[in-house]
Amino acid sequence: MSRVAKNPITVPAGIDVTLSAHQVSVKGPLGTLNQSLNTDVAVERQGDALLCKATNDTMQSNAMSGTIRALLANMIVGVTKGFERKLTLIGVGYRAQAAGDALNLSLGYSHPVVHKMPSGVKVATPTQTEIVLTGTNKQQVGQVAAEIRAYRPPEPYKGKGVRYADEVVILKETKKK
Repeated sequence: MSRVAKNPITVPAGIDVTLSAHQVSVKGPLGTLNQSLNTDVAVERQGDALLCKATNDTMQSNAMSGTIRALLANMIVGVTKGFERKLTLIGVGYRAQAAGDALNLSLGYSHPVVHKMPSGVKVATPTQTEIVLTGTNKQQVGQVAAEIRAYRPPEPYKGKGVRYADEVVILKETKKK
């Protein structure tokens, strides 16, 4: 059995977990998240804990039990605290502005870049060069951050571009004569 799946998931007070045959629903103060289950994994509730167990002894079900356990733990964190991803813009004239459910980016192109936010992800711009994405679904917040970063990834010579706040870009040395 997966070592990850052996750890039980503690369900805090105020979180409602609904188990059905092929789906788990987690409801909390920040919203509701649903996850469909694989037939190789069985989720059981014991008191205030959730346990994920492989239904058979194949490598596939062993791997999926750890994956489902991690997804359920992320769902519980998402509906209690939420997830946040910070991006910074580095470069002369690079700016970001949140406008409702869209993010207007000025990244040195001849046209402005407008990124529409999916439902469940909120964007804020505390300064013109900072972007803060928040949401309950960890995968969705990370995906939106990756899409925004892909508009202008950091280049290796000057470091200009959109990068994660905790990202370290190693700069290359320029060509010498």
